[in-house]
Amino acid sequence: MAKDVAKRGIDVLGEDLWEKHKASVEKFWDVLSDYFVAMDAAGMNVYQDGMPADGEIGAKIVEESARSGSRNYKLVAMLLKQGAVLIKTEDFELIKQERDRLIALTRAKSLFQKLSAYMKYKWVKGALLAKMDDFIAKRINETLSAGRTGIAFIGACHNIRKRLPPEIRIIEIKDAGKVKEYQELLPFYFRNKERFTELARYLAAPIV
Repeated sequence: MAKDVAKRGIDVLGEDLWEKHKASVEKFWDVLSDYFVAMDAAGMNVYQDGMPADGEIGAKIVEESARSGSRNYKLVAMLLKQGAVLIKTEDFELIKQERDRLIALTRAKSLFQKLSAYMKYKWVKGALLAKMDDFIAKRINETLSAGRTGIAFIGACHNIRKRLPPEIRIIEIKDAGKVKEYQELLPFYFRNKERFTELARYLAAPIV
C-alpha cells in the first residue's frame, strides 16, 4: 500500500510538507537504530506490531520487509542477527481484516467510495484495535518469563500497557502519546505549525 499512501499524502498535504514528514520519520528511525545498535540484544524477545508468525516464516517476513526498504524491519532484522528472538504478536485474521479495510480506503476513487470506505473502517477500527491489543498483551504475558527483557515495536494507536500485568515493567524510549499526537496533527499542519514542529523535533531527538 506504500505507493497509494504516498500519493494520497502528497494530494492532501502537498509535496513539500509530505517530504518534510518523510524526513522526520527517517530521523525517528535513525535515532532508534542508534539506540539499539549499541545494545546487546542476544536472548531478548522482539515483539513487532503486525507480525503474524515467528520461527522460520517470521524471519522470512522480516527479511523480505527489510529488503523492501522498511526501516522498522531493518531494525528488527539487525536485532535478530544479534541473537534476539522474534515472537508472533498478531492473529492473522485480524490483520487481514485491517489490511482489507485500509486497501479499500487508500484505493477509493470517487468521493462516495472514499466516504464509504472511511465509514466502514471507522466503524470497525475501535473494536478491531482492542482485539489486537488483547492478543499482543496475551502473547507478551505468555512468552516473557521472569527476569527476561523484551523489545516491542508497537504502533502509537495501540494501548497494551493497561492489558499487561503490573509485574511487567514498561519503559517507553519514545513517548507513544507524542508520536500519536504528531500523526494526528499531520493533516492539520497549517493550523498547528508550532506544535507540529515541536513534535517533529522530539521524534528526531536522540534517546538518552
